[in-house]
Amino acid sequence: MCPLPETQDTTEYDCDVVIVGGGPAGCAAGVFTAREGLETVIFDRGRSSIQRCAYLENYLGFPAGIDIETLYELLHEHAETTGCKIVSDLVETVKHVDDGNGFVVETQEGDPVTARRVVAATRYDGEYMRGLDDDEAMFETYEHGGEEHETFDTAYADHDGTTPIEGLYVASPSDEADTQAIMAAGRGARVANRLIADVRVENGWWDEVAKGVDWVRRQAELDDEWTERETWIDWFDEYYAEDAPVAPDSERFRRVRTAVIDDSLSSYVTPDEIDSRIPAGHETLAARLDPASVVEAIEDETLLDGIDDDVIREYVSERPQFELDTR
Repeated sequence: MCPLPETQDTTEYDCDVVIVGGGPAGCAAGVFTAREGLETVIFDRGRSSIQRCAYLENYLGFPAGIDIETLYELLHEHAETTGCKIVSDLVETVKHVDDGNGFVVETQEGDPVTARRVVAATRYDGEYMRGLDDDEAMFETYEHGGEEHETFDTAYADHDGTTPIEGLYVASPSDEADTQAIMAAGRGARVANRLIADVRVENGWWDEVAKGVDWVRRQAELDDEWTERETWIDWFDEYYAEDAPVAPDSERFRRVRTAVIDDSLSSYVTPDEIDSRIPAGHETLAARLDPASVVEAIEDETLLDGIDDDVIREYVSERPQFELDTR
């Protein structure tokens, strides 16, 4: 990912992004912001609404389902691996800083933390955001049991998580993120991508080029022409020069073009890099397996029956330290 340029806001903050909530929405947002190079802190009170689920059977990538404790650990490990700091504390209030455009996040137990941007990613009522805007705009009244109650208005934020308050984004509470875990994760990623684009725009980019894509591609997909930087420069000028808000010969245009091209080229990985990442990913998943369950599965042969013989033979054949008995 390309490094974060200098921001226009000269106020010094403890971190770039604070995310309130460490469930699927919050961790998904954190993975994207941290990979972009934004210093990200996730506050997780340890009582995510997903923990009310007995067993999760519709989260993509787990054909037989997954227990909530293991999924929660994997979510947090993923966020931490990308660079997020996860703090086990309850956020009580989020306030505007006295100077600058950021926020002061006050927690139940720790010291206040300042951040340029805040992502709300908790399913509960959003009470900690009270006072950031006109309460009538942020909260709605409903009647229950003959009494009036207030709750955060899930329509307060736009589809991409932006709000009328600069620097405040809402992944949850949200109508689309509060029903299924996989929807919450998608919402968190979408909100993070909007946040990243806003950071870039604040630093001189324009919206058409600020919406990057975070993925890696095989280096082999680059033909000889696209290994040349001049080809990328021609491509950028063809697609973005005409509608750019600045002149193509300006320093700003050249700076943004360089950053976009660097970002694009860094997404291509070699076969060796791919080969090194695959076992690392498998080992991380294997580390979360319950040893007792694995032993039991081997003893009754359910695990062995589920493993493809050809896969085992290929693995062993590539490793001379193993001898395969083919009798």
